[in-house]
Amino acid sequence: MNKGVYSEVYGCSANVADQEIALGLLKKNGFKLVNDTSRSDLNIIFTCTVKTPTLNRMIYRIRELTKLNKPLIVAGCMPKTEKEVIEKINPNTSMIGPNSIEKIVDTAHATMRGKKVTFLEDLKKPKVCLPRVRKNPIIDIITVSTGCLNRCSFCSVNFARGKLFSFPEDMILEEVKQAINDGCKELYITSQDNSCYGRDIGTNLANLLDKICKTDGKFLIRVGMMNPLHLKDILNDLICVYQNEKIFKFLHLPVQSGSNNILKMMNRGYTVRDFKNITKDFVKNVPSLTLSTDVIVGFPGETDKDFQMTVELIKKVKPDIVNISKFGARPKTKAAEMGQLPVNVINQRSKELMGIVKKIQLEKNKKWIGWEGEVLIDETKNKNVIGRNFAYRPIILKEGKLGEFRNVRIETVSSTSLFSES
Repeated sequence: MNKGVYSEVYGCSANVADQEIALGLLKKNGFKLVNDTSRSDLNIIFTCTVKTPTLNRMIYRIRELTKLNKPLIVAGCMPKTEKEVIEKINPNTSMIGPNSIEKIVDTAHATMRGKKVTFLEDLKKPKVCLPRVRKNPIIDIITVSTGCLNRCSFCSVNFARGKLFSFPEDMILEEVKQAINDGCKELYITSQDNSCYGRDIGTNLANLLDKICKTDGKFLIRVGMMNPLHLKDILNDLICVYQNEKIFKFLHLPVQSGSNNILKMMNRGYTVRDFKNITKDFVKNVPSLTLSTDVIVGFPGETDKDFQMTVELIKKVKPDIVNISKFGARPKTKAAEMGQLPVNVINQRSKELMGIVKKIQLEKNKKWIGWEGEVLIDETKNKNVIGRNFAYRPIILKEGKLGEFRNVRIETVSSTSLFSES
């Protein structure tokens, strides 16, 4: 075979994991992986549609790849949510959905022969213990489930990834052992919503993390996003397992709005008080916790009062990271049928909240000046070397090798970064 395959990926860590598995399967079956389209015989794009600007970027990239007149496969979420859009751009492209990734080799062979094939079914096969080509050789992205139990009114990802399907614990633990044997030092535990893991197979996230922590070897675990709705039920057990030194003291807990009225229209299933109680318990029991949250600005029906409630919540809780998204209606969602706010209102609110967040972040970061301790160097970006400490704080270093554990001292900070001279 020895045909060159070029791929690019966008969106969440679960999508990156899908790309790694796809490339692993293709490589195992004789395809050659290349890093630019000039050397490729087949191009693959792993798409994301979570936000309107992202979708627009996907449309642009599909058009650009189509212009190359080479066989093309569109993978990721877009084939499930925007199939007609893809076919309008390129009627001949093959498509493969997130839960059909094991069909990538068959899809590639058929596409190379000039056939258009589409695999969009949910195969219900665990995406663990499969060949993979890691984007970062020291990080293993472990997808523990696909799908979700909630039906948020603004989310189109449910259409792409379906209902909750948790992968067996024994298979996940085998993936962990293989990753450690391969030299990985950091594990990403990821899914559409980590907090609902296991509800369909009689277990939960806390139990899984406890078992992963008992695996031999020196490594660190980053737990990905968890919906407050499902985290409430496992809160005490999760806080307990977070005490383990192998788990980064990092909590990604999206609140989305500080208004219960808006949360109800979003169909989030929890209240602002729920969010406050969870964060309060975590901060109390997990010292120096890094709290990350998400906020959607300009959801349909959001009044000035609703927005100010969000502002006051952020000022009170003081998250270390706030991912601010300007609302953009996703096709086929309930929120798309609601009355939309003017763009200028959304832009103004986003700008106001961003200014508040930057001040909070600088205030929080200053508390780290003088901290000394061990970091894991897990990233090199734009000639920068980045290490993560126990709280998953990114610290920019002058030098270091990927996968190295080393002691550093934080000298200076900005609103977005910590810096070490050591």
